[in-house]
Amino acid sequence: MIGWLQGQLADRWQQASRCGLLLVCGGVGYEVQMPRRQWDRLGETGSALSLHIHQVIREDAWTLYGFASRAERDLFRELVAVSGVGPQMALGLLGQLSCEELVRAIVQADLRLLTQAPGVGKRTAERLAVELRTRLQERFGSSSDPDDTADLSLTANATKQTLPNAVREEVSLTLTALGYEALEINRALRAVAALQSPEIEAADDWLRECLRWLSRGQAA
Repeated sequence: MIGWLQGQLADRWQQASRCGLLLVCGGVGYEVQMPRRQWDRLGETGSALSLHIHQVIREDAWTLYGFASRAERDLFRELVAVSGVGPQMALGLLGQLSCEELVRAIVQADLRLLTQAPGVGKRTAERLAVELRTRLQERFGSSSDPDDTADLSLTANATKQTLPNAVREEVSLTLTALGYEALEINRALRAVAALQSPEIEAADDWLRECLRWLSRGQAA
């Protein structure tokens, strides 16, 4: 598998919403697709360029996707692992938002921001928030490579839950039984955690405050 390429920028191209380049490495030219944000910042033809690569191999094609940092490539891989999110949608998300903005939007379940990306509807945005929130916190919040993660660790840690897993599970199960969806429950837990109140410790305390927050949201 190709994981990284270094060479010279020979050409850049755009086909409809797809952006890419031809990277010459040791006399071989590799066609690589990339997010629009990075494509717009490419240097002049002949300039040196290195990219972290995600390779997709299918019966009818081998496709390379390139990213300026390993963190962006890893985030791309997290995105395409979600059901209904293909490479082009993932590139659209990374082309619309910076890596830090995208992690923050997913962790905070900012559906308005996520749906600004081409092809991303409300249901897909909700799925991204529900399936990736915890993984992104764990993965980017614990990275020790500052050159690759930039502000991602601050982004994830800023909203990290402090309640024990057992309490979270108990509260989540109760709220689910009451008819609330996973996205609503995650938002409520996050809002209660932001209160940082020492009086909120037991599962009953968390449940009471979550219900209070959810009731206010429905009333609004």
